Amino acid sequence: MHDLCAHAPRRLSEGWQCVSTPAGACATPASLDTFTQWIDAPVPGTIASALRAQGMSDEALAQPFAHADHWYRVKLAGNGKRRLRFNGLATITEVWLDDRKLLESDSMFVAHDLDVDLNGEHVLHLCFRSIAPALAAKRGRARWRPKLAQPATLRNVRTTLLGHMSGWCPSIQPAGPWRAIDMIGETRACIDDVDLRTSIDGNDGVLDVTVRYFHAQEQAPLRIACGDAQAAMQWQDAHTLTGRVRVPDVRLWYPHTHGEPSRYAVKLGDIDLGEVGFRTIEVDRGADSKGFQLVVNGAPVFARGACWTTADIVALDASPEKLDRIFTLVRDAGLNIIRVSGITLYESNTFYELADKHGVLVWQDFAFANFDYPDDEAFRASVQREAEQFLARTRRFASLAVLCGGSEVHQQAAMLGLPFDAYQQRLFTELLPNAIAAQRPDVAYVVNSPSAAPGDTASMPFGTRGGITHYYGVPAYQRSFDDVRRAQVRFASECLAFANVPDDIALRALPNPRAHEPRWKAGVPRDPGSAWDFDDVREHYMQTLYRVDVPRLRYENPERYLELSRAVVADVIGAVFSEWRREGSSCAGGIVWNLLDVRPGAGWGVIDVLGAPKSALHGLARVLQPVQALILDEGLDGLDIHLVNDTAREIRARVELACLREGAVKVAGGSSDVVLQPRSVQRVSSNALIGAFFDIAYAYRFGPRAHDATHVVLRDADTNEVLSEAFHFPDPSIGERRDIGLNVTVEKDDEGWSLVIGTAQLARWVHIVDPNYYARIDWFHLAPGSTRRIPLVARHTNVSASPEGDVSAINAIRSAAYRAS
Repeated sequence: MHDLCAHAPRRLSEGWQCVSTPAGACATPASLDTFTQWIDAPVPGTIASALRAQGMSDEALAQPFAHADHWYRVKLAGNGKRRLRFNGLATITEVWLDDRKLLESDSMFVAHDLDVDLNGEHVLHLCFRSIAPALAAKRGRARWRPKLAQPATLRNVRTTLLGHMSGWCPSIQPAGPWRAIDMIGETRACIDDVDLRTSIDGNDGVLDVTVRYFHAQEQAPLRIACGDAQAAMQWQDAHTLTGRVRVPDVRLWYPHTHGEPSRYAVKLGDIDLGEVGFRTIEVDRGADSKGFQLVVNGAPVFARGACWTTADIVALDASPEKLDRIFTLVRDAGLNIIRVSGITLYESNTFYELADKHGVLVWQDFAFANFDYPDDEAFRASVQREAEQFLARTRRFASLAVLCGGSEVHQQAAMLGLPFDAYQQRLFTELLPNAIAAQRPDVAYVVNSPSAAPGDTASMPFGTRGGITHYYGVPAYQRSFDDVRRAQVRFASECLAFANVPDDIALRALPNPRAHEPRWKAGVPRDPGSAWDFDDVREHYMQTLYRVDVPRLRYENPERYLELSRAVVADVIGAVFSEWRREGSSCAGGIVWNLLDVRPGAGWGVIDVLGAPKSALHGLARVLQPVQALILDEGLDGLDIHLVNDTAREIRARVELACLREGAVKVAGGSSDVVLQPRSVQRVSSNALIGAFFDIAYAYRFGPRAHDATHVVLRDADTNEVLSEAFHFPDPSIGERRDIGLNVTVEKDDEGWSLVIGTAQLARWVHIVDPNYYARIDWFHLAPGSTRRIPLVARHTNVSASPEGDVSAINAIRSAAYRAS
């Protein structure tokens, strides 16, 4: 069996060197002789990743690299016709072969093919020029000037905003060959391009295949296979094969929360062409045409996930192993969608392959954000090419579900007082949707994020009651939890931004991890021009929910401050998503800002820079599983338990409720058998479960509160397996800590190390700190008298040490230490 690599282009990744020069210092490669400080350069990569490989710190890499020139060189050898494919060059680039300039490029997002005749040994030079002249060029007058990225003339240059957003990310400006460079045609059978298109016809899957060879081929008969189905390919000419294979009774690709992300291997003869999935994507806009719910294969999906930045702010690329670990964390947390925001860039094929594998939908913004973009012919032509290349490259991937014109363009203009007609741009209303209709008609299109519902010209683009919104009432604008229901959000493509505190191990990456120190604040995100940052947002909810004197706690007991900082974001996130997933909710999805940190510290990410999940991700995992019990406080009506079943199977279950005093004594309770229909949410009243009046929400306040916690368990009726748990605290403040009988033992089996954690009394927000491992399940509540087995994950691939650390709970007076023997 041959894989595609035997017929694929050779990646030019070895032997590269680079050197930086002042802008304009060298007009040609011949004038580089005076610059002798060449260093080895990783390709794909950037000038920053080359310097990092030489030992430069990430802090020192925060430089305006885009305003200098950077030269790369590599030796080529061969004879005959070849094609050089440059998959991404950042950003104003010249390509030289020996002393001849063969290409100029002014877009980071466009790939280039360059046909050359090789005759022995050659030197390939790439020059990444300063973007300053392009920034200074006149290209019409902008109708508004956003504060997000500086300078405002970045609107004229097709480059990522990463590195140009003060307060949002490190100022590491990208320059260099950030995507792979391929040599095509070194073997006679080298395949130049493979195009795979999937569709569904009735119960069958249909795969259309086009394969193009670089060299003319002997037109021998070949067959295409998709799984067990096969068909003959047809030669259109000496370079091009086409074919169609029908897969009967095809297994459909689903997001992992709603089914199996089924995929089929595709083979051309004995050549492996990869895998594809079959699915349909539709949008249900509701009876009033103002909603937005993704429907996959006819199944309505509550989309929950996080916004993507980059897995490596320096190189703008990441290894398949690193990306796979991230997608594993996403899947385990119950997330089923990632939004690649317009402030970032287009992700790699590996990213999409892993999204397909793990069953994670992708919402991809085109790389536009906030600006009033040019509308001249050259700009439109460049964007047309950019869009068509991206759509063609990602056509095979089932995970691509939503394409969006860009981020906060409508919002930016509307907030500056412009009327609806003034911020409509042909880029978003004509060019991009037309390209999608031609290339990916199976994917939903959204004109902007946020934006009003189609046809609604009266509402603000950031309004919450229709269309796509960025909901920050909770937490950024410090609204009460009541606002979540009052806002009537239909779909939040951004929400829940916090300065999420990483664990103690990640904090050690900071030069000074004490909160409010200057180095700490450098890692805390803020909106440009605001008088507050996202530490302030988190502290507001700490004070409101836990009723603590936050400033005093911060300087008197910084360890406790950090512990409660981690706990409160999990509390707030759980409350918001419980509201959005309840029966009768108007909301069909929420995407948290952001998935990944881009620097050490308390960033927006729910995964830290070392790749470990933060309390925020664990908080999401507590409320976003496919089978989930949720508790909503309905005041005088008590508590409602909402039982969610996203799966395609019926579940016979039993719901049990217990009201606990002093963390252990049951003072009220009840249970009931339930049948959870597929793809459903069912509400059960606490009053119905208890069967008598009990002030479970402590709303009537006829006397002292009779309990301090409510515990709900959803069990499988046949196996007694716990399917889900939920907790409610009528008074969320911590109160006095006590000895709750927390205990832990260490075990090891064929799958690795685990902790078995138990408690005599209810433990709130149990968490594990270990220098060499993180817990796969962390930041959870543990019911009295129960135990939980927690698998441990090595923080690094070469960890050989045994587990050793502490298990704590925020209501416990002491932690439980463990050490493997």
